[in-house]
Amino acid sequence: MQQYARCIDASRRPTDHIGDWPAPGAVYPVQYRPNARTGQLQVHVLGFYAERPYGAFNFQRFEPVAQLWLN
Repeated sequence: MQQYARCIDASRRPTDHIGDWPAPGAVYPVQYRPNARTGQLQVHVLGFYAERPYGAFNFQRFEPVAQLWLN
């Protein structure tokens, strides 16, 4: 399954962030995964480079757009 989500909040970029940052209104291929420590859902944008901090975004920054089942 491939998921796509639209960025709805690109504000508050951390000053120490090194890597790609989503643009508001843009649609990205994503994976939703729980954080290993907290269990809180995070969004991983496929193809984004992130060196620091860890390359995951709060799920509230995105809205789901589509899910494609690949067979």
